Amino acid sequence: MPIPAPNLYPPFNIIRLSHVDFGVTDLTASKAFYVDTLGLQITDEDANTVYLRAMEERGHHCMVLHKSPEAHVKALSFKVYDEAELDKAHAWFAAQGHAVAWVTRPYQGRTLATTDCFGMPVEFYFQMKRLEPIHQKYALYKGVKPLRIDHFNCFSPDVDKAVGFYNQIGFRVTEYTEDEDSKRLWAAWTHRKGGVHDLAFTNGTGPRLHHTAFWVPTPLNIIDLCDLMATTGYVSNIERGPGRHGISNAFFLYILDPDGHRIEIYCSDYQTVDPDLEAIKWDLKDPQRQTLWGAPAPRSWFEHGSLFAGVEPVASTLGASPIIAP
Repeated sequence: MPIPAPNLYPPFNIIRLSHVDFGVTDLTASKAFYVDTLGLQITDEDANTVYLRAMEERGHHCMVLHKSPEAHVKALSFKVYDEAELDKAHAWFAAQGHAVAWVTRPYQGRTLATTDCFGMPVEFYFQMKRLEPIHQKYALYKGVKPLRIDHFNCFSPDVDKAVGFYNQIGFRVTEYTEDEDSKRLWAAWTHRKGGVHDLAFTNGTGPRLHHTAFWVPTPLNIIDLCDLMATTGYVSNIERGPGRHGISNAFFLYILDPDGHRIEIYCSDYQTVDPDLEAIKWDLKDPQRQTLWGAPAPRSWFEHGSLFAGVEPVASTLGASPIIAP
């Protein structure tokens, strides 16, 4: 199925992805992982919640950890252009038959909570508390030196449907994988901010969150993180990589936090600002599609994902499979 033409004039204007809210079963263990090992900065915390940001970010947080009896994802959040865009988003989702609600979130202005075409919880806001810049406070840099949150990747039971839905609200496809037999999409990378992706979709049981990615300065930071994790009790949390993707051209490492939430550490993709930029097509059986070089992805990378709170995932109807490591 061909990808849709870019929608350059969507019903409301999303600027970029913003943050993710994780339910974690052991807040102390998660804090140690994200702060002491990865190097995210604490912006506020109490007995039940930790707010984190990366080094280049001025918004109050890019990740929220909240103590929970079971691990889950509460919502994926996006920033819109201004306050008026929130009202446009509310009207659009309501007209499409999606549940909509204005919710209160700490350190944010008005926030719209709704769901996508699979019931995945998404939130939109304009205003978040601004913090002083810390990107030149080099004494704070540690771990993998995360600069900013980069993208989400979600398991989708129907990637064509996901791409069609998000195309309506302005997400543009940069690269995609098509199954040559069925002519259906197996995966797609879509963006708002001018990188390869803010939001990607991978075929599989969903909706589930496949991973959250952080941009780092150089590949050497990723190598340093591997050394650190291997000598601080986290070697088994390294799931895949390091290596380089064919899709996106990014240097990558995939790791699992103490609850199994997958994090990608990521650098070296490319700019996609031009509105008429042609999407790049990949064949599902191309061995350099997912790994330009490096070991093939393990089976866990295709099967394991984080559940969204209160959402029951459904199996994909597309049985095609890429190359999987034994």
